Parts: sequence; structure tokens; C-alpha cells
Amino acid sequence: MKWIEKKMGLFTLRYSPYTLELKHVFTVASFSRKTSPVILVQLEMDGVVGLGEASMPPYLGESQETVIAFIEKIDLSSFSSPFQTEDIISYIDSIDQNNTAAKAAIDIALHDLMGKLLDMPLYKLWGYNPHHIPPTSFTIGIDTEEIIIQKVKEATNFKILKVKLGLHTDKMIVETIRKVTNKPLCADVNQGWKDPKEALEMAHYLSEKGVEFLEQPMPKEQIDDLAWLTQNSPIPIIADEGCQRLDDIAQLKGVYSGINIKLMKCTGLWEARKMIQLAQGLDMKIMLGCMTETSCAISAAAQIAPQVDWVDLDGALLIKNDPYIGMQVKEGLCYLPDAPGIGLQ
Repeated sequence: MKWIEKKMGLFTLRYSPYTLELKHVFTVASFSRKTSPVILVQLEMDGVVGLGEASMPPYLGESQETVIAFIEKIDLSSFSSPFQTEDIISYIDSIDQNNTAAKAAIDIALHDLMGKLLDMPLYKLWGYNPHHIPPTSFTIGIDTEEIIIQKVKEATNFKILKVKLGLHTDKMIVETIRKVTNKPLCADVNQGWKDPKEALEMAHYLSEKGVEFLEQPMPKEQIDDLAWLTQNSPIPIIADEGCQRLDDIAQLKGVYSGINIKLMKCTGLWEARKMIQLAQGLDMKIMLGCMTETSCAISAAAQIAPQVDWVDLDGALLIKNDPYIGMQVKEGLCYLPDAPGIGLQ
């Protein structure tokens, strides 16, 4: 792995492009892919290295090139300590209006660095109990009946499955899964449905099939339709593409039952923790999700997992070339390393 280095006062920032190879072709309502581009990041001070990652799924509009261009604009030489967290995060956010995954990479590396300097896992630093982490779901992408059965069998140890929907094959997928298992499901439509009445019919159908909640069933622009669906649905409706950052949450009360927080959407741990507090204050459900990521970003997200209602942190389990070892999943349960920062090896 080739690292490009920038020295900035007390800090040294390194980054390296990396391509994740998926175990299966990953298909959702709007696209399919076999690989996922990421940028791995290191932030060093006094010989201590914090690790970070930017993962760029197609819908975020970022690429390795845009992340590198963003990183090249960063200059941390005016900061004398990584513990000037709010100032550093505010500065990073001010560089560009978008680039949330690039910002998340720096945020994760900064938090990992702070935890290592304090010799403490972040979840302990924040007072979170790792035994409160909900079981993580395992994602079953849109596929043929044969491959779906294979994927479900591979997920034998998981207590809840996440099924991708949004095409004409929706009922076939659910019925196929139900031939193999009666485990609880959650469904992610990735904005694939357009008609609210049909969406409500599907919500009732999915409820009868043991689906616990429905994620982003319609395009995020259909605010009134989503609010109507949320009001009438037998299961909770969760915003994914419809909720990116902290400022989105207040206006989503009543439109959705809850939100899906992802570090790559919200610029990292600093803002994610604020989003959790606000959503809890508004009595909204909270899901903690991920992109296709290495154990770096997954282990970072897992630090705040004790604070949420549902967890979907299987991103590193879907790839075959993870360069790190971090949070472990056993029998569908998440186990955080008792190691400083985000706990990566």
C-alpha cells in the first residue's frame, strides 16, 4: 500500500487509495457493483497514529479523486493539539460544503488518535456500555432465488437479516428468505418505490412477514407521501437517503419514525453523537448503519453503537480484502476490542 504524506505543524497526514473487493455482487434498487473505492487515512502526532477511512458508494457523489482533492486542501498547522476537537472538526467542515466521506475519514483518524493518546477505547471515554449494542443485521442484496438462499444460509449466525428491496422482485425475495428462515427482518428499499398506496400495501405485507421496520421506501423528495406512509404504516419508517446530517433531523419529525446515521453521510463521530442526542430528544428511533467499509470505519461506528435502537454494521463482512482487524461479530453480536481509540490492529 503506497501512502502519500503531508506534514502540517505537529501533525502528519497520510492517505492511500484502496479498492474493496466484495464477496458477492451487491445489488440495490438503483445499481449493482463488485467493488467499492475507499481512501485510507493516517493522522500522526508524536509517533502516535490515528486511522481513518472514507468509503464512497455511488449515491454520495464522491470518488477517490474528490476525496484526495479535499485532503490536499487540509492544513492543520495552526492547531496545537488533537484535543481541540470542535475547532478542528469545524475547520474541516468549512473547507467544502460537501465531501462528507472525506470529512469522516479525518474525523475517525482524529478520534482514534485521541483515544490512543489517552490509552483508552472511545466507548469507555464516552461512558458507553458495549453490552448494550443491539445485534447487527446482515444484508441480503437483490439477487436470484438461488443466490438469496445461499446468502441466507451464510448468515446462519445472525439474529436479524436486512433485505434489499425496490424492484419487481420484492415479494419473491421475501418469500424465498421465508423458505429458509423465520428470523426477524428489516427491509431497505433505497427509494425504490414511488406510489404511497402501493408502499403502504407492501408495508402491511412485510409486517405480516416479520419485517420489523422499513428503510427509505420512497424518494426523499416525496415528503408528504412519506409522512402519510409513516402515519399509516404498521411498522416504523426510517430515513436513510432522507437524513444526511444534524441539520436535517428536526424537519424530519413526523415524516419518518426514525433516522439511519452513517459516518460517511454525517462527517464522522463528532456529528453522529450530536445526531443521536437530538433524535433521542425528539423521541425518534435511531439506526446505526454503514457503507461497504473496512474494519476501520466499522469499528469507529461501533464505538457509539450502545446508544442506538438498531445496528447494521456488516460492511466489513461483505468484503474479502479487509486490511484491518477490529470489531468482531460472533453469533450476530458485536464485540468491541478493549484497545485504545477505535481498537484496530
